[in-house]
Amino acid sequence: CPPVAEVPSAEQIQLRRQTARDRGFLWRIDKDGRSSYLYGTIHLGRVEWIVPGPLVTQALGATDTLALELDLGEPQTLRDVQAAMAGPAGAAPLPAALQTRLRRQFDAACLPAAAFAAAHPVMQAVTLAALAGRWDGLDPAYAQEGVLAGYARASQRRVVALETPQAQIAALVPADPHRAQAVVDQALDQLETGRLRRQLNVLADVWERGDLDELERYETWCDCVHDDDDRAFMRRLNDERNPGLADRIDALHRDGRRVFAAVGALHLAGPQALPSLMRARGYRVERILFRP
Repeated sequence: CPPVAEVPSAEQIQLRRQTARDRGFLWRIDKDGRSSYLYGTIHLGRVEWIVPGPLVTQALGATDTLALELDLGEPQTLRDVQAAMAGPAGAAPLPAALQTRLRRQFDAACLPAAAFAAAHPVMQAVTLAALAGRWDGLDPAYAQEGVLAGYARASQRRVVALETPQAQIAALVPADPHRAQAVVDQALDQLETGRLRRQLNVLADVWERGDLDELERYETWCDCVHDDDDRAFMRRLNDERNPGLADRIDALHRDGRRVFAAVGALHLAGPQALPSLMRARGYRVERILFRP
């Protein structure tokens, strides 16, 4: 079984503070005499990343609102996520062969398949994919979203969600049952061959280095875009969500907030990237580069 994430001790956290360095992608956006920030995450983390670096900490300290795609520290959000994971009503069941492969991956991950049976097959595959990095020390339990939310709540900052669970899962689960089966099949193939673990490690390295050029080339090395259907899926998952994210961040800023918006790093790359969309909304946008 993969290692289980453990809550770091106070001594471990203090040690991390002494050696913390900045990772990821950070932009400052200025408008109406106030600064807000965009920060790119990967929804996974290593235990050594549990303390943000000095520039990220400074940016978060200069804001009063943390904006996340979803606030998973909110109990109602967790209930909504659980309900939404069932996917659209009337979803077609998986063929027996795919069901068998899915169960094998739950066994390999040391997870009880029955606990996820109510979720749509695509969401079951997404869950397995999100947990595939645990063997390599990459765990959602150490994701920056949780680290930032803990800091925000401890310092009495407001935490808000930019999206709803229903909207996120609608983007993840194709309405066409044949396309949904193809997504499950592709995810299982990547899990079975070990390619997904390699991709997660590459993504973690790109994120840790803050290598935006390599992130922009994501589709050339992710082994997840093979045809037009895959490209359409990626557009729906990233580009098509970006205007809504930009509108929500803009609304919070216009309401007088100083916002630290932490979203998946792929929302900050490509032709429809959030920095470009915020610039189009009248913001002065500047990337904050980290020291190696």
